[in-house]
Amino acid sequence: MWRSTASAVISLMLLALQPVLANVQELTWFDLVPPEARDMIGTPEPMHEMGDLADMMESELGDPAVQMEPLAPVVNDLHGKHIKLPGYIVPLGITAEGKVDEFLLVPYFGACIHVPPPPSNQIVHVQSQQAIALADLYQPFWISGEMQVDLVESELANAGYRISGADIEPYVY
Repeated sequence: MWRSTASAVISLMLLALQPVLANVQELTWFDLVPPEARDMIGTPEPMHEMGDLADMMESELGDPAVQMEPLAPVVNDLHGKHIKLPGYIVPLGITAEGKVDEFLLVPYFGACIHVPPPPSNQIVHVQSQQAIALADLYQPFWISGEMQVDLVESELANAGYRISGADIEPYVY
């Protein structure tokens, strides 16, 4: 009796989630920039030696502590959309267990730490109950949830978007 009840409850929960999951929009970082501002984004040169990344970025972009565009234009149509976006994690909040539950999602490794933070429309402030171990921060993750178009200021950089209650899964390539 218990198994059939549990199965029925799980089935109902999955059915209830189906419309939300079906409406998840997989985004690229380019999608977070309004069409009229896309010509400001350059195409990066291929980088084969990752150790040279910080030197190259600093020489081209300046001081690693200064954000390029802290008030970059955003795509207002993304507000309230259920999205999925890959990226790297820059920790803001660390739990007592040494896990990250609040962070900035950025398009490339080292952003906001070793190189200047990208424009605010290329940063998403994320909060999740699914905390990530500090040792796992070197890999990219998929972040899913309801996107909010909201300027969030932090000591590292401004973010043009926010996701609260995000789901996190490793990005497998």
